Amino acid sequence: MKQQDEGRIKDGKMGLWSAVAIAVGTMIGASIFSIFGVGAEIAGRNLPEAFVLSGLLSFMVAYSYARMGAKIVSNAGPIAFILEGFGDNVLTGTLSILMWLSYVVSISLFVKGFAGYFLPLAHIPVTPVAIGAVEAVTISFFTTLNFLGSKAVGRAEFYIVLVKLSILGVFIVLGVATIKPGLITPSFDHAHVIGTVNAAVVFFLSYMGFGLITNASENMKDPRKNVPRAIYISIALVAVVYILVAAVAVGNLPLPQLIQAKDNALAVAARPFLGNLGFVLISLGALFSISSALNATIYGGANIAYALAKDGELPRLFERKLWFKSTEGLYLTVFLGLVFALLFNINGIAMITSAVFIVIYIFVIISHYRLRERIGGSRAMLLLNAAVITGVLVLLLYYQWRTQRFVFYGTVITFLAALTLELGYRRVTKRTFKKKRPAPDER
Repeated sequence: MKQQDEGRIKDGKMGLWSAVAIAVGTMIGASIFSIFGVGAEIAGRNLPEAFVLSGLLSFMVAYSYARMGAKIVSNAGPIAFILEGFGDNVLTGTLSILMWLSYVVSISLFVKGFAGYFLPLAHIPVTPVAIGAVEAVTISFFTTLNFLGSKAVGRAEFYIVLVKLSILGVFIVLGVATIKPGLITPSFDHAHVIGTVNAAVVFFLSYMGFGLITNASENMKDPRKNVPRAIYISIALVAVVYILVAAVAVGNLPLPQLIQAKDNALAVAARPFLGNLGFVLISLGALFSISSALNATIYGGANIAYALAKDGELPRLFERKLWFKSTEGLYLTVFLGLVFALLFNINGIAMITSAVFIVIYIFVIISHYRLRERIGGSRAMLLLNAAVITGVLVLLLYYQWRTQRFVFYGTVITFLAALTLELGYRRVTKRTFKKKRPAPDER
């Protein structure tokens, strides 16, 4: 009987390509469809180069995630890394709350993006009531899917990602032939260089999905091998897709039209070479893309709420004796995600989420540096990565201050709220983090 139980548990875990699908599903849905028009407005014709730069930045962070994810297997993901590096203190607790909130806000980003593509495609007037109804139905559907467990999520993610990559493949293959070189020739004057850097900083959000691999590591087969592989494969695949899609879109549609479309920019960009059929095809691809991102993020957000509760960080409301059997943490995660979607616009949500993730990235890199004798890694590379990613955070905050000051204040308030919650909860409950005991081959 024991052997049969162990077999069922093993069979129910995700393999390498299901884990890659979880990450790719989140990353592509996060930017190509949801905020692509915003990037075109910032970077102009240099949008493909901005994706190249943001991809390189992501590999710098992935270096630490891959190294630590192979040694520290926990669904708490980066918070488990930070706990190992900094110990149990207010900093660790604050970052854990920020991590959970980042998934909550990401959920709102995706449901809002889904509504932005669905309503025009269905020829439904875009009204606040219609947007809210689509957001509520969408989030309810994928919450239900997550009750089926990690294997069901991974399988659904694999097929959704396969469909949307096929659609994007059609967009790329047919669109490359009609690219007008003059539209995508990069410009290196001061304004375009600054715009490229700013867009790369904003689109750093585009690659954030690779972190979900570490948030599902306990549900993966052979995580010590598959976590690093899945992280690097997913970033490489997504970078290629981003760069090619950006080149086709910018090379086929004049920038003013691309910027004006914003919410469904890629669907509009398909019209010059695919006509109305292209608009429909890409809109459907967007719905598949955003669906997979939402599916993966609900899974990751709920997973981290559970893992942190299990480790003693979040309130007992999130505690579950059996994964996917008790639903309080999942309910609260998706409910707050829907609240954010109903209250905030997509640009503000994207930049606040990006800032939160960058802060977590910085502390993961620092934790890796502090644990490098156990984890392995180059001291010089870690110092370089920490300095560069810190610079990215400074640039993002400066960009918020200069262009959307209310978003800057929202970011600061988010950080202060997480700190206040942590101080209050730690004082009231007197609870502490509990580190996961490493297996012999993890030491």
